Formats: sequence, C-alpha cells, structure tokens
Amino acid sequence: MTVIAAYLYRNGARVRSVSIDERIDCAHDKSEFVWIGVADPTLAEMQALQRAYDLHPLAVEDAVKANQLPKVDLYGDQLFVVARTAHVEDDSICYGETAIFVGHSHIITVRHDSSRAHLALRQDLEAVPARLAQGVDYVLHAILDFVVDGYLPIIEGIEEEVLAMEQHTIDTFLGHDDITRIFNLRRQLLRFQRILTPMHEVATKFVKQELPCIDAEARPYFSDVRDHVRRVQTMVEDLREILASVFEFSNLLEQQRTGVITRQLAAWAAILAVPTAIAGIYGMNFENMPELRTRYGYFVVLGVISIVCALLYVRFRKLKWL
Repeated sequence: MTVIAAYLYRNGARVRSVSIDERIDCAHDKSEFVWIGVADPTLAEMQALQRAYDLHPLAVEDAVKANQLPKVDLYGDQLFVVARTAHVEDDSICYGETAIFVGHSHIITVRHDSSRAHLALRQDLEAVPARLAQGVDYVLHAILDFVVDGYLPIIEGIEEEVLAMEQHTIDTFLGHDDITRIFNLRRQLLRFQRILTPMHEVATKFVKQELPCIDAEARPYFSDVRDHVRRVQTMVEDLREILASVFEFSNLLEQQRTGVITRQLAAWAAILAVPTAIAGIYGMNFENMPELRTRYGYFVVLGVISIVCALLYVRFRKLKWL
C-alpha cells in the first residue's frame, strides 16, 4: 500500500501526520478530523485501518476488491461511498475506483487505478482553512467534485473526434477503420453511461436524504456535483445519437453515390449501345446489303452515330445523369 497522505486537521490547519493504525480521539467539534489517503492497499493493511477506525468489514472487503459501481452504504454512524474515476489510455476510457470511509472525525480515501492523485485537491483545501474547518462532509464533497470534474475533459475530447468524423463523413466514404472506431466509441459511451447513472444517484442521495456526518448546510454543494454529473450524462447521450446519425448518414450518402454511379454507367452504356448496334449490323457480312456499296455510306454512318450519341449525351446531361 502507498500511504499518500495521513494528517490530523484542526480548525482548517494541518496539525501533524498520523499512522494508519493510530487511533485518534478527536473532539466533538467537527473542525477536528483525520484525513487519510491510501492507494492500492492489501487486505491486511485495510484491516489495520478497520481496527483503528471501526470500519465495517463488508465495506473494507469492497474497498479491497475495487469492483463496485458507485454507491452509498450506511453502517451505523459511518458512511461508505464508492465513486468511479475515469481517464483515457490509448484512445480508450479506463476506469478506477475511489472508496471513501466517512465518520464524524475521519475520512479515509482508498484509490485503485486512478490517474489523478488527491495531492492537488488536498493542497487546494489547505489553502482555504475556513473551508477545510467545516468538516468531513465538505471534504467528501470536494473529493466527489474532483472525481466528477475529471469526466468532462474525456467527453469533450470524444466530442471533438465525433464532430471531425461527422465532417469526414460528408466529404468522403467511411472506411473500415472509421466504422470500427464508431462502434468502439459507442461501446465506450454505453459503458460510461452505466457509470454515470449510479454516480448521479449517489449525488442525489446526499442532496435529498438525511445521512450521518452530512450537515444540512452541505447539501447544496452535493447538488452542484449532481448537476455536473447530469451535464456529462446529457453529453454522452447526445454523442451516442450523433454517432448513430453519422453511421446512418454515411450509409445514405453511400447509397446516393452508388445510385449516381449506376446512372452514369447506364447513361454511357446507352450512348455506347448506338455505335455498337450499328457496327454489329454492318459486321454481319451479308451480301444483300445495298448500302454497303454507297459511296458516302461510311461517312453517313459515322455522322448518324455521332449525332445520335451527341443527342443522348445532351439528354443525359439535362437529366443530370452525367
């Protein structure tokens, strides 16, 4: 396990560092609490935290396995919150997990496969002691807001790619790689949507339900988190619809272009049919063909072929087949 940071705070200021197996008896004043951040812990190390802070064994098990959807569980006077982080690797959305144990005087974050550490968040909160002094519920809000804010750049990046793909569809046919990318993006957005829905439910619980360790004054902050999640949800839904439209539009354009090519081939075939038919007739070598001995017959035939072909060409141009 990597202990990222473990400190005792009082009135918004850092007092001292603490160890994970050290039991800290804080005052009843919510401005004094312990904030511990760990990454990829083992079961034994989580059990040390469990003994020190009376964490529920089921919550500890979930935090170690790191395969949960976003949720809020209530264990006595403590909360267990799971949030899913997201980041991009090799043009794919990858997910991590942040489990959060919240008690009256402690907040413990357990991160798995997260590309964004909480050090910057901790520094930002420490720079505003008045906010940090408000207690663990405000720290919880800051963590959830930090996680959700990481979603938007991912969706904005996909949005730019989808809009570029939409323009590319207008200009040319979609290739095999383009179609593969469209279906890959749709699968990724569908999976992302499965994360966003429970994340929205988590934020809604903090807004509407009375939960231990969460003061009524903190609820509007969680409402802001819910709004951010909803915004990303709307963008994901819109992008899925655009991708479906891009694929359908590409098929329509391809059918239209195929129809144009078919009409062009048909027009040229009709034009070429005239000289082909005439040449075929004169190529049969029958003896009783009086026009064969006409002095200007060759030139007359060529003229007729030219005139008929020209008339057909003009006609097809008017019909926009050529």
